[in-house]
Amino acid sequence: MPNDPMPPAIVLSRLSARFADQKRNVLALKDISLSIPAGSFVSVIGPSGAGKSTLMRVILGLMRFESGTIVRNFSRPAMVFQNYALFPWLTALDNVAFGLRMHGVSRQERARIALEKLREVGLESLARHYPAALSGGQRQRVGLARALAISPDLLIMDEPFSNLDTITSEALKADLLKIWRSYGMTVLMVNHLIPDAVELSDRVILMGAHPGHVAKTIEIGLPRPRDPRSPQFFRQVDSLTDLIRTIS
Repeated sequence: MPNDPMPPAIVLSRLSARFADQKRNVLALKDISLSIPAGSFVSVIGPSGAGKSTLMRVILGLMRFESGTIVRNFSRPAMVFQNYALFPWLTALDNVAFGLRMHGVSRQERARIALEKLREVGLESLARHYPAALSGGQRQRVGLARALAISPDLLIMDEPFSNLDTITSEALKADLLKIWRSYGMTVLMVNHLIPDAVELSDRVILMGAHPGHVAKTIEIGLPRPRDPRSPQFFRQVDSLTDLIRTIS
């Protein structure tokens, strides 16, 4: 984890949020207090109903919260979605450039940046392909390239590996770690795969459900690069699994 004395990227203090409309009035998050160090890689895990995705929406300002406070020390957030969220009528290049277009970047400049980001994720040769012609892993890489196009200081990922096969997932994880180090950004990842959380994260936030709350925060002290076949790695995975069982 970075030792830089920078302020935390995100600080939540006793934050609660509620789904309230004509059909329901449900407390989704209760008294969430956490701090995300700038430049760190943090995973959020927990059972269904723990409000993990809701927490991401609140952090991004896409959902209002009922009480508590939030400090956002980031200015360029980006998100990678579980279901890719690509526009099927746009090429990979144009999908990556879409956010830049919304920010008023010139056509020539956004094409340059989009191609550069596709190159970073290994898809430069598929720039003119449409999403329907891409595999699931390639679509996720396009989604990652689109997020990187704005040079984010916060990257939020919502279960980015859940729709991928093992080989594709392993390759994407390796590239994600390289990109994280290169950009120096904060990464906050919603995940349900415990080995992935241990392999990638500096810190794991374990959430309980009904309503969503922080049950425990676990520091992952394993040295990098991490060997997912080592006894230390398996012990960390087992320990985290046992903790999840106690709150599920």
